[in-house]
Amino acid sequence: MNYSRTNPSSRYLDLQAMYRQMHQHGEQFLGTPAAETFPGFSLDAQMDRIKELIARSGAQTILDYGCGKGQQYGPRIIKDAAGNQWPSVIDYWDIDELECYDPCYGKFSRLPEGKFDGVICTDVLEHCPEEDMGWIVDEIFGYARRFVFANVACYPARKRLPSGENAHCTIKPVEWWEDLVRDIAARHPGVSWEFWVQSQIKSDNGAQLIEQRLGSPA
Repeated sequence: MNYSRTNPSSRYLDLQAMYRQMHQHGEQFLGTPAAETFPGFSLDAQMDRIKELIARSGAQTILDYGCGKGQQYGPRIIKDAAGNQWPSVIDYWDIDELECYDPCYGKFSRLPEGKFDGVICTDVLEHCPEEDMGWIVDEIFGYARRFVFANVACYPARKRLPSGENAHCTIKPVEWWEDLVRDIAARHPGVSWEFWVQSQIKSDNGAQLIEQRLGSPA
C-alpha cells in the first residue's frame, strides 16, 4: 500500500502516540525525565555542517523538521573552533527566520505552511516507520527551496519506546538510504541535499562511529 500524509500507516500513528507519551512522561527504560526526553540537543553535533550549508546557499529561512522540544534554540552560548561566541544557534547561523515542527510535541505540532530556504532533520528519520519513509522524506524535500540536511543512525538506540521496542525502528544500511533519498531528490530539481549516515562497527576498543556523507556535490 502507498501511504501518505493523509493516509499514514497504522504503525506511524502508533509511534506518534508513543512519542507523545514519552514527551509528557519521559523515557521509562533509562529513567529519563520528561524535560530531558527529546529536548533537541542532538542538533549540536550537526550545527557546523548546517552553518556551512546556510552560508553556501545564502539561506535565510530554516525549518527544523522533527525539532523535539526545541530547547536547542533557546538562549545559550555557542562557540566555534576559533573561540568566537554567539548568544544562540539562530545568531550563530545568521538567519532571519526559524520554524520548528514536531508532530509529537504539542507546541510545535502544527504542520508548517509554505517553503523555506533550508530544511534540517536531525536524529529523526530512524525513528520513523519504514513503510512511511518515502512520503516523509518527500515531504521534507517539498518544504525546501535550496537545501535539505539530515543525519541518520543505522544502529539501535539506547532509548526504548513505552512498548519496550527500540526507539530506532528503521535500521537500514547506507546503500538503502542512498537509493531512497536519490530517487526522491530527483523529483525536486534545484534542491541540494546532504545526508550524514552513521554506522557503528565493533572493535577491541568498543563500538566506533563511522559517518558517511551522501548527497549533492559539495
